[in-house]
Amino acid sequence: MRVLLCPDKFAGTLEAPEVAAAVAAGWREVDDSDDLLIRPLADGGPGFVTVLADALAGRRIPVPTVDPLGRPAAGEILLTADGTAYLESAQACGLHLLAAAERDPKATTSYGLGALVTAAVEHGARTVVIGLGGSGTNDGGAGLLAALGGTPLDDAGRALPYGGAALAAVAALDGVPRLRGATLVAATDVDNPLLGLHGASSVYGPQKGADRADVLLLDAALERWAAVLEQDLPGCPPGLGTLPGGGAAGGLGAAILALGGRCESGIDLVTRAIGLDAALDGCDLVITGEGSFDHQSLRGKVVAGVAGAARDRGVPCVVLAGRVSTGRREAASAGVTEAYSLVEHFGGEERGGVAAAMGRPAEGLRALGARLARQWSR
Repeated sequence: MRVLLCPDKFAGTLEAPEVAAAVAAGWREVDDSDDLLIRPLADGGPGFVTVLADALAGRRIPVPTVDPLGRPAAGEILLTADGTAYLESAQACGLHLLAAAERDPKATTSYGLGALVTAAVEHGARTVVIGLGGSGTNDGGAGLLAALGGTPLDDAGRALPYGGAALAAVAALDGVPRLRGATLVAATDVDNPLLGLHGASSVYGPQKGADRADVLLLDAALERWAAVLEQDLPGCPPGLGTLPGGGAAGGLGAAILALGGRCESGIDLVTRAIGLDAALDGCDLVITGEGSFDHQSLRGKVVAGVAGAARDRGVPCVVLAGRVSTGRREAASAGVTEAYSLVEHFGGEERGGVAAAMGRPAEGLRALGARLARQWSR
């Protein structure tokens, strides 16, 4: 039997390659004669560079940077021979870099991402592909632009402090970001605009620590920031606040569009790089998964892309997740044959399943891999 293992990460516990390895180990305990194809995936969030590095011939270059509060953090870029650099915003802007009490999108900054982009440009990259996802910032990329040489100023000509709240006083942009002719690409499957009810602040701000008052403040601040970018940044497209993808990663999408960049589907980019279509064409079963299989999973995330492609080929698709809250009918319509939860495997919420799923995910995935092998292997 030919089985394709192509999961996303389980956020907060395992990277995508670790998820695939655990499931494969469990399967092989039952039947080691089957052909297991391991193709970990990412959609632009944490793990984006790691997944691509396994698929593309290139150099992984360590880059010191800072986290959303300005503390030292470790980043890297993947540089390929054709002059394309891949990096992920989460290494500098990630919500996972902050303790729960530190999550405050009014104060967090994307400045560290600018250090990664600068390193890519200085290493000769002509195209810089930035995976967007998992961010703890909501500053519309103001920190990114500051690191590249474009400083936000207030109406007295003073440089603004970092964070999304400070943009409520932005009046001008001093200087032009230095990219040395490189093109920026935002790898994201989020199509939210920067502003409004479906914008960065309203939809994602609460996940990053914003209350209702914070959301209103941040949205108004980003509206002012978008107007300044349109006014002072050459080549910034009109209507920046309403463009699809502008709301990705706390408005980093809008900053990339303002710099003349474009948005591309993160999952499509990764699947092309790893040759997922060819792997799907020859398999008998697909196993994918992510940390939480919920209503958002079927709207542009890894699981949706994999399940849809499997359905189009008439191949069954099984989803493994830490928690499953998607209804069977909705999942089936998207191409999901079955879905299994680590929480349920460990006894359910009332019997400590959540703590076990978070504390022993590899153990649970290995057991589920063995269960699937007994069910599906011929």
